[in-house]
Amino acid sequence: QVQLVESGGGAVQDGGSLRLSCAASGRTFSNYVAGWFRQAPGKEREFVARITWSGAITYYADSVKGRFTIARDNARNTVLLQMNSLKPEDTAVYYCAARPAASSTWYSANAYWGQGTQVTVSS
Repeated sequence: QVQLVESGGGAVQDGGSLRLSCAASGRTFSNYVAGWFRQAPGKEREFVARITWSGAITYYADSVKGRFTIARDNARNTVLLQMNSLKPEDTAVYYCAARPAASSTWYSANAYWGQGTQVTVSS
């Protein structure tokens, strides 16, 4: 059974930092793109960042560019999201996801999602 398990969420003050981790199990994710999404209360889930299997290519939402860094450790089947200079508007449940590199959607039958971890930033 394939599982993605997020950890590292918590409560911090404005300007603080957190590092989220996503541990994958049940299969290897070669040729899979890994990503982070978030969903704030009353809002739709939104893309945050993604990274290719090799880690050579990353892409960020404009709202987090320059503050967040995505990385992956393929030896440990783990994806990380370092979040610095956090703002109250970053408050959300953060989800890890993985999809085949050849796919254009995160919601196919071959994509996987974690259960999410709460991040709360207070002013």
